[in-house]
Amino acid sequence: MTINSDPSALIPEIALLLGAVTGLLLGAWTPRRRQWTIRVLAALACTVGLAATAVAATRPVDVVFGTYVLDTATHATRAIVLVATLLLLALCGDTVAGHRRETEFVVLVQLGALGSMLLGGAADLILLFAAFLLASVPLYALAGWAKQGTAPEAALKYYLAGALAGVTTVAGVTLLFGTAGATGYDAVADGIASGPGGAAAVGLIAVLVGLAFKAGAVPAHFWVPDVADGTPPAVAAVITTLPKIGALVATYRLLDTAVPADVVDWPLIVAILAAVSMTLGNLAAFAQTSVLRLLGYSTISQVGYLLMALAVAGRASLAQPALLFYLAAYAITNIAAFAVVAATGQRTLAGHRGLFHRDPPLAIALVVALLGLVGTPPTAVFLGKLVVFTATVDGGLVWLVALAVVNTVASLFYYLRWIAPAFGEPGPDHERPVTRARGWARGTALGAAALSLLLGLGGGVVLNTVG
Repeated sequence: MTINSDPSALIPEIALLLGAVTGLLLGAWTPRRRQWTIRVLAALACTVGLAATAVAATRPVDVVFGTYVLDTATHATRAIVLVATLLLLALCGDTVAGHRRETEFVVLVQLGALGSMLLGGAADLILLFAAFLLASVPLYALAGWAKQGTAPEAALKYYLAGALAGVTTVAGVTLLFGTAGATGYDAVADGIASGPGGAAAVGLIAVLVGLAFKAGAVPAHFWVPDVADGTPPAVAAVITTLPKIGALVATYRLLDTAVPADVVDWPLIVAILAAVSMTLGNLAAFAQTSVLRLLGYSTISQVGYLLMALAVAGRASLAQPALLFYLAAYAITNIAAFAVVAATGQRTLAGHRGLFHRDPPLAIALVVALLGLVGTPPTAVFLGKLVVFTATVDGGLVWLVALAVVNTVASLFYYLRWIAPAFGEPGPDHERPVTRARGWARGTALGAAALSLLLGLGGGVVLNTVG
């Protein structure tokens, strides 16, 4: 492994940063009716980043400036974040078009995406915390972007939970540094192996709490349903998608590289978090009538399934490919579900009654998204769950797979509570939910649903690539 000090190795990250800074400056001088150009600039930055990622993926593993690893996990994180950002920029078209804070929305999304990418490649505790802040602060502002209804309350809850998680994370980083005497992951692993295991365990748990906050996992999950329900669907889609990608890859790298399992029994800790997250998320979703709160609890349960791959990191060869593929599948499918809500303009289960009679393609996209989140073939999440379950069995956690299967079957109930009304007869008081003004959201829902199916059908090729 070589150490690379060439900034051109960071073209995807630099493209996002330049897109955000340039967009913010141009937005200050651009008339409101033309601020759509800032979204175009952001989409161009994502496209450049994807092209650079494709080129970088063909090169050997590098470490940029000694702290940022360029390997398969980082390249996959880049690609997932950038594709998700493109979909989110399309989804937000109806929400932000002509809004006086359109530029700010787009800039905050780009900065949050940049933080998520940096989390995925961080190989140093200091960079990990810096990326944590970059993936957090812009999204606090984004949660309160609408300044309507319960958005300010949701933003305040999100910020307060994030502040606590940030303090916990920096305390954990300090303990790990004090134990190991270093911040680079390889050096941390050596230091922990010869240092006090108790202090290392406390430090690791503190860092895991912070990363659990970013991922929306137990025990730092309380903000998720409130933010999902209290913000516009486009905002909720950003906050429940982008941070999870970087946080989970960062956690995998930290556990697999920096913390020896024979010193701190982190596989058991992560397995318990996975079990509690998937179970609590599913149980809480059963009684929801708000589709956004339902999706909020759904994201908590999905993180539980994703944590299964982390619990067997280093013990199953499929663990990392399974995590990366599942993250890609989840990001696309989750965005599709939120896009349907944005397109219909309905926030309750009853509000989607008769959707199939009013807009059959959108109703089909809803079915693909929701059954995809369950893990129904041939959607991408089905293959992602299958590979994660296989890796977990290979890692010796059969009990966790059994619990996950039970949770998967149980989750079908609350997703069907949403699907069934959509195919029923429309109620007399429901207007046509899809209008011309919501065309961007509708197109995103259809495109993301189709992409979920394509990724599921072509999953073998993708798994071979990341594996």
